[in-house]
Amino acid sequence: MKLPALLAAALVATTLTTTTASAAPDRHPRPVVKCEFTPTPDNPAAKPVRIPSANARAKGTVDVYFVTNYGPFVVRMDRANAPCGVHNFVHLVQSRFYDATQCFRLTNSARLGVLQCGDIYRQEEGGPGYKFPDEVTGQETYDRGTVAYGNQGPGTNGSEFFVVHSFAHIAPNYTVLGHVVAGMSTFDRMVAAGIADPDQDGPPAKPIRIFKVWTR
Repeated sequence: MKLPALLAAALVATTLTTTTASAAPDRHPRPVVKCEFTPTPDNPAAKPVRIPSANARAKGTVDVYFVTNYGPFVVRMDRANAPCGVHNFVHLVQSRFYDATQCFRLTNSARLGVLQCGDIYRQEEGGPGYKFPDEVTGQETYDRGTVAYGNQGPGTNGSEFFVVHSFAHIAPNYTVLGHVVAGMSTFDRMVAAGIADPDQDGPPAKPIRIFKVWTR
């Protein structure tokens, strides 16, 4: 993508700020919680990134802006619902972990309609070099626009996340970070471009690339 096009896309995403970011600044960041991040030496960081600090804010929201080759979108993340998860995601964004990455899995079946991102090397491979526990109640639902961590079992959260573009009939085992508040049409375009798998669960027919991610 040429620089002018990238700047134009970023301008579109920045414009979304004035229409979607309605939450007032959080001038009182407490309460805080303690988070447990455990190194995974057998699965080292795919990009240079430090383990986040143990203290996480447990109040307020943060908007995360994405620019992709299919367009921009904005996710509003809820610190109260998943303080450690949001704390980690913001840390990875600020470390530029998600910049210039690819989303390797797109599904559009009767059970699952999601885009999976955050695996740096390929699907299920390439995390931040550490893991942390789930933040689930057992009552989670995953409707259109939900953004949640993916995992490979209990307590294996890292950098992998998914966005529900239709619905996800799955067990409540995945920490919900928040919801897309602008740009769902970006995912509609991704789905319309197709999936390179007859079972509608696999690599996108055309690469889906994340150019830039930032927070406000």
